[in-house]
Amino acid sequence: MYRKGEVSYQPLALPDRVQVPDGQALAQAEAFLAYMKKRHSVRQFSTRMVPEAVIAACIATAATAPSGANHQPWHFVAVADPGLKARIREGAEEEERAFYAGGASDEWLAALEPIGTGAEKPHLTDAPWLIVVFAQRYGVTMDGARYKNYYVPESTGIATGFLIAALHHAGLVCLEHTPNPMKFLGPLLGRPDHEKPVMILPVGWPAEGATVPAVAKRKKPLDQVMSVFG
Repeated sequence: MYRKGEVSYQPLALPDRVQVPDGQALAQAEAFLAYMKKRHSVRQFSTRMVPEAVIAACIATAATAPSGANHQPWHFVAVADPGLKARIREGAEEEERAFYAGGASDEWLAALEPIGTGAEKPHLTDAPWLIVVFAQRYGVTMDGARYKNYYVPESTGIATGFLIAALHHAGLVCLEHTPNPMKFLGPLLGRPDHEKPVMILPVGWPAEGATVPAVAKRKKPLDQVMSVFG
């Protein structure tokens, strides 16, 4: 992104102001809450294609996320090629079979039971797009020098949250899929060794008969996730 030593601190007047009066702020916050409550993680996808431009706009939104030292330690690989999606599914299902056959503890499997998951992952080939999220352990300047990235998991997690919200705002659904381990994804997608795959997001339109686990609608009440010191 940079050449070594070319960037120094320069204050810039706040270029955009979106502030509103308190009453309007509350209304907007509550409206956004109501809209985000309609977001669901979906496992049954329509095969209807999503234009690449829509996917690109959502990834561009993710790339606006804040990050440690503004190093933006992430990379997003969007895959629509059916053959490549099939290979990703094959690699993911191999890891999932090992997971369900003894790699996971009984407690973990019991926690997953209400979600209805298993080793078969048809969503990886049914969804028109897969977005694979990579976290960059370190960065490389335009002239090839290596530099340290900071708060990589936190920064990549924030960007992924932006991406999921952007996909929902575009009317799409996705599934947060994390086969473990995911080392097969880097070589398969031509990514360098310093990038670690952290998530696969199948993305598209929900199938006509799509369902979600009933337990997914059970969210902790606000008093269990928020503390206030006024």
